[in-house]
Amino acid sequence: MTGRSDVELMLALRAGDEDAFKELVDRHRDAVVNLTYRYLGNKSDAEDLAQEVFLKVYRARARYEPSAKFTTWLYRVAANACLNEVRDRRRRATFAAAAIDALEDPSVPAEDRSAPSPLEEAERSEMREHVRMALAELPERQRMALLLNKFHGLGYEELADSLQMTVPAVKSLLVRARENVRRRIEPYLRAGRSPERRGAG
Repeated sequence: MTGRSDVELMLALRAGDEDAFKELVDRHRDAVVNLTYRYLGNKSDAEDLAQEVFLKVYRARARYEPSAKFTTWLYRVAANACLNEVRDRRRRATFAAAAIDALEDPSVPAEDRSAPSPLEEAERSEMREHVRMALAELPERQRMALLLNKFHGLGYEELADSLQMTVPAVKSLLVRARENVRRRIEPYLRAGRSPERRGAG
C-alpha cells in the first residue's frame, strides 16, 4: 500500500479509501506546513491553515482529475489558501483603518494623529473594535456597499451595477451606512479627543 503514487492515492480516496487520505496527509503535511509558514510567518497559524488545505483536498476528492502532477495541484490549493488568508487579514486591517480615518473629525490636524501617545493608541485600538462591531451589525446591503466603496474603491456607478440598484439609491444606502456606523462609535470618537487636542492648531 505504501508504494502507491500520489495520484493513485487520490484516485483511491475518490473511490472511498479513507486510508489513502491519511497516507497523503502523512506524506505531504510537512511540505504544506513549510509553505504556509513561509507565507504567514507564524507556526501555529501555519499548522491551522495546513489543516484547512488538506480539508480542501478531501472535499475536492470527488472532482479530482489527474491532469497534473499531484504536488503541483496540492501547492496550488495551499498557495490559494495562503493568499486568501493574507488578503483577508489585510482587508480587515485596512478597512478598519480606512473606516476610522473616514470618520475622523476633519478639524483635528493630521500631525496630531501621526504620532499617538500610548493612551491615544489604546483608545484607537478600542475604537477599531467598535467600528468592526458596528460594521457587523449593518444590514447586508449597507455593509456590502460600504465595503465595496471604502476598501475596494468602487464608485457610485460601479456600486449600482454590482448591487443592481440605481445610482441615487446607492448614494442613499451609503449615507445610511455611514450614519449607522458613526452613530454607534460617536461616543468613542468624542471620548478619544481631549479638549487640548480639539483646540490644537
